[in-house]
Amino acid sequence: MAMTYTWKITGLQKRDQVNSEGATLAGAVVQTYWEMEGTDEQGEKAKFSGATPFSASDVAAGSFVAFEELTEANVLAWVQNVVENDPTYAAHIEGRIRNDIDKASISDIAQTSLPWSDGEGDGVTPALPADSPAADDAAPE
Repeated sequence: MAMTYTWKITGLQKRDQVNSEGATLAGAVVQTYWEMEGTDEQGEKAKFSGATPFSASDVAAGSFVAFEELTEANVLAWVQNVVENDPTYAAHIEGRIRNDIDKASISDIAQTSLPWSDGEGDGVTPALPADSPAADDAAPE
């Protein structure tokens, strides 16, 4: 089944970092928190939450984007680049989303009593007889 994905940045952490040129980059993003939501053809949805660290140590001062000038699109591009360049990680994320959607679509399965049970208990784990020695251990206090 085809899936469509949407991404969202949910949080950032920043700090001043010195790059390899010796320049201090004020407010460099060092941690991102994000969500990737998958939607299948039936409209069923599931989310994966991730966290991706970054370092500005190799960022040239001339190409550094100040924290105040960042957009969600900038940061999403960084995160997506990390995920998409690691096929194993990308497959893991997509697999988790698919699995969650598959689990949710099985909502019509319900626990039920056995047709031959007397209706007491759940029909799966019968209640112990009152005179059973183990019943004393299982009785609530």
